[in-house]
Amino acid sequence: MAIHHPLTLAFGLLGNIISFMVFLAPMPTFYTIYKKKTTEGFQALPYVVALFSCMLWIYYALLKQDATFLITINSVGCVIETVYLAIFLFYSPKKARISTVKFLLLLNVLGYGLMLVLTLFLAKGEIRLKVVGWICLVFNLTVFAAPLCILKKVIRTKSVEFMPFPLSFFLTLGAVMWFFYGFLLKDYNIAFPNILGFMFGIAQMMLYIVYKNAKKVVLLEEPSKVQELSDHIIEVMKISTMVCPDLTPVALQPNDINIDLIEVIPLDPNNVVKGIKAEESKEDMDDASTKV
Repeated sequence: MAIHHPLTLAFGLLGNIISFMVFLAPMPTFYTIYKKKTTEGFQALPYVVALFSCMLWIYYALLKQDATFLITINSVGCVIETVYLAIFLFYSPKKARISTVKFLLLLNVLGYGLMLVLTLFLAKGEIRLKVVGWICLVFNLTVFAAPLCILKKVIRTKSVEFMPFPLSFFLTLGAVMWFFYGFLLKDYNIAFPNILGFMFGIAQMMLYIVYKNAKKVVLLEEPSKVQELSDHIIEVMKISTMVCPDLTPVALQPNDINIDLIEVIPLDPNNVVKGIKAEESKEDMDDASTKV
């Protein structure tokens, strides 16, 4: 292994340690799957993508020849992600199992195999290294951009339950370590994607600080049903008032189904008496017409 700078060893080791901790982060998820004996509510795609990323970086490091730390951590990553996928396949329902196998065959077998064959036979030497480096760079950029959907969800719901702070922190720290490792090796295929990873990591931690104590916003997906329910409640209260005048009607606001927002309307006894007399007069008229 060629060391170009004394700090390269330090950043490489730290990058390996932090990345190893990130690889172990999903363990609670798979413990939950093991306890429930089902994968319902979880998806295998992140682990398929992580396995593909590890395979890409191993191939690139082998071509580069002086990036031993990339080989060590991504080899460990391949083993861990394979174990995760094996557990997922074992406990997943038939439909999810078939979907996961399709993803694996499409990305990790067909996609990786096609890239391997094309770069081995159509490119040589430095050109092959540059092509594989660009593939790794572009793929890593897309992986680092993936948390954008999580950031959007946090802003909309004002909830950080889907974005744990420790994971965001270690991903950001890992991005710093691998940036300096790539920078000291003068390999911008390693360094550049981690700039984006660092920026997104900082954004995630800032959002966590802003929204960690914020009140959740529950989005009503079917307001028409809430309106219909409210109308039914109002009609029931009208009928019950006619039957039992002692009841106090409650007016429920359609968009505010909340016990704190219920408005109590005072009952006018005169109006109730008038309503009852009107009903009695109508019944007398009906009886008279029946006798005639």
